[in-house]
Amino acid sequence: MARRLLEAAEWVDGKVTAGHQSARAKSNEQLPEDSAAARELGKLVLVALERSSLFISAALPLKIFPPLFNRYVSGQSFGMHVDNAVRQVRATGQLVRTDLSATLFLAEPQEYDGGELVVEDTYGAHTIKLPAGHMVLYPASSLHRVQPITRGARLASFFWVQSMVRDDVERSLLFDLDSAIRRLNADTPQSPAAVQLTGVYHNLLRRWAQM
Repeated sequence: MARRLLEAAEWVDGKVTAGHQSARAKSNEQLPEDSAAARELGKLVLVALERSSLFISAALPLKIFPPLFNRYVSGQSFGMHVDNAVRQVRATGQLVRTDLSATLFLAEPQEYDGGELVVEDTYGAHTIKLPAGHMVLYPASSLHRVQPITRGARLASFFWVQSMVRDDVERSLLFDLDSAIRRLNADTPQSPAAVQLTGVYHNLLRRWAQM
């Protein structure tokens, strides 16, 4: 269904959502955020996110900027940039602090050449090209780019998350702790250690959460 909507949609210049600096590096196409196709597809993405315990654990979302959709075809790319710190939802005027950036891949890797998402952090550059339906979540403060397309078309949804836990390190620690608790519960059901660690998790979340 999503692919049918994307293939039938009318695309516009992707610079419509770019900041001043990003606009100079950006060459792609985008669905208008107020279009019927973008709204319908965005609802599908949000419903899927609500059902994903992995996303909830990793992002601890407080607000989610409505998903947007882009397309890169041959010759198009997005040079190195950093996302705006705050985005405003056009329909409501709500402000969303962009703690996390998300890219949901909607085309299979074999459908296009190039188009890798490259994210830079203190450990170097990470190249990401995932199967359709898979998503990468990374700190919005990261420098990142999309490699030029040389064949086919790259389709994706992208959006931002304001997390209950603003600090990347604190949020990462909570994710690791939650993952360990889940594994412990699976391996040793009703473990007293799991109960104790769950208490530690929630006390840390209580200390670090910003509502």
